[in-house]
Amino acid sequence: MGKKVVHVEFPSQDVDRAETFWEGIGGWSIESAGMPGLDYRMFQEGEQGGAVYPGDAGVKGPVIYYGSEDIDADIAKVRELGGEAEDKQPIPGIGWFTRCKDTEGNPFSLYQRDESAPMPEGGGPAS
Repeated sequence: MGKKVVHVEFPSQDVDRAETFWEGIGGWSIESAGMPGLDYRMFQEGEQGGAVYPGDAGVKGPVIYYGSEDIDADIAKVRELGGEAEDKQPIPGIGWFTRCKDTEGNPFSLYQRDESAPMPEGGGPAS
């Protein structure tokens, strides 16, 4: 079985406007993720979820997260196949993620659940 889409992010220039839009279109209840110092608003539907957040200027389009059973092996595979993959970053108490690009420059991310993921160095949320 192939990888499943587990999360999607919608970078936004106006997060309130984006939240209203995606609640209306998706039928989701979007709430703050509760991460101090980070405006990251999430929804969850079973095993799949997503978020709206303030995106960097010029960032357009959703970022798709694919579930991973072994994020280290998947990072190595992305690089082996000619794509780009950052080193994995913890989401404390939740799991690991990494930002990637395919060989055509399309962004995507990988996510592996791991409740033992530590707080990143510096003590703040992963960015």
